[in-house]
Order: sequence, then structure tokens, then C-alpha cells
Amino acid sequence: MPDFSYPDVLIVGAGMAGVGMGVGLRRAGVDNFVILEKAHEIGGTWRSNTYPGCACDVMSLMYSYSFAPHTGWSKLYADQPEILDYARRVVKDFALEAHIRFDSEVVSYEFDDAVDRWWVRTRGGELYCPRVVVLCNGVLHRPHRPEFAGQDRFAGPIVHTAEWDPALDLAGKRVAVIGTGASAVQLVPAVAGVAERVTVFQRTPHWVLPKPNRAIGARERRLLSRVPGLAALYRNFAFWTHEVPVAGFLHPRLLRVLRWAALRTLRRQVPDPALRAKLIPDYTIGCKRILLTSDYYPALCRPDVDLVTAGITEFEPSGVRTADGVLHEADVIVLATGFDTDNRCAGEHIVGRDGYTIARAWRDGMRAYLGMTVAGFPNLFLIMGPNSGGGAQSILFVIEAQIRYITECLGMLRRGGATRMEVRPEIQREFNRWLHSKLSRSVWNSGCDSWFLDHTGNNRQCWPGTGTSYWWATRTPKAISFEFTRAAALHTVEKQ
Repeated sequence: MPDFSYPDVLIVGAGMAGVGMGVGLRRAGVDNFVILEKAHEIGGTWRSNTYPGCACDVMSLMYSYSFAPHTGWSKLYADQPEILDYARRVVKDFALEAHIRFDSEVVSYEFDDAVDRWWVRTRGGELYCPRVVVLCNGVLHRPHRPEFAGQDRFAGPIVHTAEWDPALDLAGKRVAVIGTGASAVQLVPAVAGVAERVTVFQRTPHWVLPKPNRAIGARERRLLSRVPGLAALYRNFAFWTHEVPVAGFLHPRLLRVLRWAALRTLRRQVPDPALRAKLIPDYTIGCKRILLTSDYYPALCRPDVDLVTAGITEFEPSGVRTADGVLHEADVIVLATGFDTDNRCAGEHIVGRDGYTIARAWRDGMRAYLGMTVAGFPNLFLIMGPNSGGGAQSILFVIEAQIRYITECLGMLRRGGATRMEVRPEIQREFNRWLHSKLSRSVWNSGCDSWFLDHTGNNRQCWPGTGTSYWWATRTPKAISFEFTRAAALHTVEKQ
């Protein structure tokens, strides 16, 4: 029987990455693993983000695991409830329930040099001693809440999109939406027409391309499930639709077609020249995340929706005051302000080899090898770690590449009779030198202020290439990149 107090592998997070990693271990014949989840159920970002209009901006048939294909999507771009239901089905189909521990937020990780195991402690006091830890706690899980003067004086509720209150009724209310990023362009069309008035506060306009969403009818779903190869054809089409634009992100001169398409969308959907002028970005398309939506611009054109570009100076009891002196009355304020992504693990208590902390390792910014391993932290893997994000590709494609890589690393560890593997520091240094040299010529580093860049001005999020190139780079772990050792003390570990 598996000993879940001393698992071979401990996975942190039961979002799409953690669930996929659990399936990867089951398929590799590893059954002694535990998944720790801080919340009361699985789903990660698809559990947390329940705001009106929440949906995926990757085609549904590409936003599913290749090992668990789903042909029952109701739309080309699935809404949040459907994606969460899909994740739940994967957990059930691959019998992961017995491995998951809910309400188990990890507060510390400490590597034991004597026995080559980690001590992992939860907020509730549970202690685990795994050989390997895989961090699957994601990029978009800490809501960014900017500080505004007077926010404690506002009389109504203030809610972040990632912490939506299902009991919040916006019908007939005056709603102020702060932010115009990916969540805002989904929320505003869903709220417009329900609320009495919606006021959108824009700091920076975004480039927008149409989202070719449509319903997938029952007959089409039957064909997808019954005709051999049809679902794969759809999936391949979705894959290359997201893959091709990355060439432009790496060579900004090739982005003219995307810019033309974005401006054409703006001209067609926003007839008012004054409003249109407010919505034209002054940076190269692709420098910030391109937004896919076909109903955001039409929502801004409604008579009951206002776009405000003056800076916010303070909150008052009855609304939001801007730098031009205008008080914009509101009953509810929604923060569509995204997530904290800068150096996201540096504040955690992670102590690796010889007392080396992640805060020290990443004091000048996040660094890893292939986004998955960090020098000084043996037997520790990250999914969606530094510089493994796709420029436009489905994140599940990248996650699957990482799951395969990590399971193969575990096989190398087991076959070699080792108890410890750690990426060589010189390998990590050379990899990051190459990576940032390539990124320096990309559109993501072209000068705009985006969440791709950290406090040092370096891009710590994007992979400098296509999803295909990342798959190729991670297809087989190279033993020469790691140092393998065997612990001298292999006696029974006593709990700390």
C-alpha cells in the first residue's frame, strides 16, 4: 500500500497542472503520490474565477489534455463551468480522488540533505516527507489588488474578479470596473444591460482581435466523437491557429498583419471616432497580451456604458474620483486588475540544499532550467515555472510537455539508483543567457509595461519560441544536465 506520509512524489496544487501531473504519474506506474490543494475542491484558476462571462481564450478542443480528449464542448471557446466540469471528470476517470488532500495549504518546504527528502508542512500542521516535490501552484493564483486612497470609505462592495461573490447581484446597480485586461473584456459585456450603468476605467488600451466563437451543435459533437480522426483534425487546426502568430512575436516586423486586423476590428465595431481614439494602443501589438473578444467593443458603444481614461485619484463613499475632478458614482467596484506574477515563489519558505533559500536564489529575478528545475533545489520540479509560458499556445500543451519531461526525470532517478538529482548550475546559467538573448529581440521586450516583465525589467514569463520548439527542447531529459547522487543515510526517516 502507498505510504502517503512518505510519498515518492508530492504535488502542490490541484489545478489543470496538478491534475495532469497526477495522471502522468498514474500512467507512468507511480501510485505513491499525494496532491495537496489549498482550497476545498480542484480546478485552480477555473475554480477561483467565476465572474460573469469567464471563459477560455484558447479553442476548447486544444484546451484539453491529449490523453483525455473531450468532444462534448458546447462552444468553440468554452466557458468556465464547462472547463471545471471537464477537470472534475478527468479526476474521476483517472481515479485521483484518493490522492488529493483538500484544505491543505503548504507553508514550508525544507530539503533534508541527510536523506534526500523534503519536509513539507501545511497550515493545518500536517507533515509530509516526499522524495520529490512538484510545484503546480500556477502563475495566476494571487490576485493583484492595487491600493487606492480612500478605498476603506467606499460604501459598497469591492470585489476582485478572481474572488467573485456568487451572491453579488448587479441588476440595477451602478458598476465601476477598474482594468481593461483579459478578465475585464469578458466581464463588461456580460454585465452591460444587467447593471443600470457600467463605468470602465482604462489605464492602457489593449490590442483586440475578434474571437470566432460559435456553438457546437449536437450533430457536430456526435461527428467529433464518432468519426475517426475528426477531433484530431479540429485539434490540429486549433494548435496551428495559436502557433503561427508566435513567429511575429519573435520578429516584430512580421506583426503588420495582426495590427491591420486589430485596427480593422476597431473601425468596424466602434463608429464613434472619439471613443475609437481612446482605444488605440501606443505600443507594438503583442507587447502586452492580445485580447480575443468580439463583444467588448460593442459593449463600450452602449449608451449605458462609459469608458474613462483619466487616472483614479481616490475612492469616495459614493464612487470613484478621477484626476479631472469628476466623481463617477458607483454602487459596486470590480477590480479586474489581474494577478501578482513577479517572483511568485520568492516569498515562500522554500529551503533547498545546504540551507539555500528560493528568496536568495531569485533575489535578482526568477531563473530556472527549461522552466522546471532550479540549481540548489534537488528533487524539486516546477510546472509553468520561469520562462515556460507560451506566447499564444494552449497552456495545456506546455503543461503536457513538462509532465512528460518530469516523469522521465523520475525514471532516470529510479533506474540509476540515485536519491537526488539537481540541475547543474553552469547548465542553468548558460540556458538563461541564451534565453534572455533571444527574448531581447522579441516583441514582449519591446518597451511596454506588461506582466511579462518583472521588477528588474526582465521577461520571466515567456518561452522565446513556439510551443513546438518548447516541446522539442523538452522531449528528452539530458542526464548530462543533472548531477545524480545517492544519500548515505537511507534508514527510516523520523518525523521532525
